[in-house]
Amino acid sequence: MGLTQTMAVAVGSLKKGKRNLITDVEGVLVGHCTLSQGEQQTGVTAVLPHPGDIFHDKVMAAVQVFNGFGKTMGLVQLEEMGSIEAPILLTNTLSAGVVYDAVVRIMLEQNEDIGNTTGTVNPIVCECNDGEINQIRGLFVTEDHARQALANCGQEFAEGAVGAGRGMLCHQCKGGIGSASRVIELDGREYTVGALVLTNHGKLRDLTVEGRPVGEAYLASIEDREDKGSCIMLLATDIPLSERQLRRMCRRAVIGLHRLGSYMGNGSGELCIGFTTANRLPHYSQRDVLPLGMLHDDKMNLVFRAAAEAVEESVLSSLLHSQGMADRHGKWVPSLADILTKRPR
Repeated sequence: MGLTQTMAVAVGSLKKGKRNLITDVEGVLVGHCTLSQGEQQTGVTAVLPHPGDIFHDKVMAAVQVFNGFGKTMGLVQLEEMGSIEAPILLTNTLSAGVVYDAVVRIMLEQNEDIGNTTGTVNPIVCECNDGEINQIRGLFVTEDHARQALANCGQEFAEGAVGAGRGMLCHQCKGGIGSASRVIELDGREYTVGALVLTNHGKLRDLTVEGRPVGEAYLASIEDREDKGSCIMLLATDIPLSERQLRRMCRRAVIGLHRLGSYMGNGSGELCIGFTTANRLPHYSQRDVLPLGMLHDDKMNLVFRAAAEAVEESVLSSLLHSQGMADRHGKWVPSLADILTKRPR
């Protein structure tokens, strides 16, 4: 469910997609596996760029690291080659390794040529530290949880404290998974830019909604802390963009964070991965030169605006879909609804 169905908060001026989710980009699928029992408050979220054979039919992609305090896996090859060839998975920091192993095993099962008659595979696993709510030392996430997240992938998916977002904090409120989309017109045809975020960043005193600070009533009841979380931002589009243009789009994602009051603290890791479903790169090709489309740079302003709006609304959506809960030390973590209605606990 998109933000507009949850609470009347105006974000930007562009048209929203049908679901107001990243899956409004045709072919993109999202799934979760949520662990929510006692000290286990964590999970895995999977994003499929398309439902087909991603290894042999790669999508063109780019990455922008804004603050590199993070342990994401797979970015070096993504930066160099400009493509994604495996599902993107999100989880907690100390579970990135086991999730990476799971993706490797799945890709080997699906592709007999990997490591045999062709090269290896580059899984992308992104993470945030959910250790204030989840007992992260418990290493609860297993390979099976990654498989469940992938098996649950579809066009409709939950937002808030689900999947990888189960134990996350955002602006000292309950954060998690959020998503939104924007539709723009090019050459008389509608295209979509969709965002999905994993929010675990920010300070309450900086939280700004519709240009106004909203956390003052709660500041006395919450201990101030450093901004040392992270925010993973994914942008998908069906617009034919080059790697250079995708990287430029990714750079605008941070505008969505800034509008809500984030300044990306020293201990916080922020990055954005962007991909287009329109430009595919075959693993094997009988052609030396591949036909690829590219948007005229003079039209990139529409893409920039769509990316900034979609990320801003996605962060808000992660907050508004989450309910308050106690952290593992018994301290109450409010929801954004608690903050906006001034209900300290």
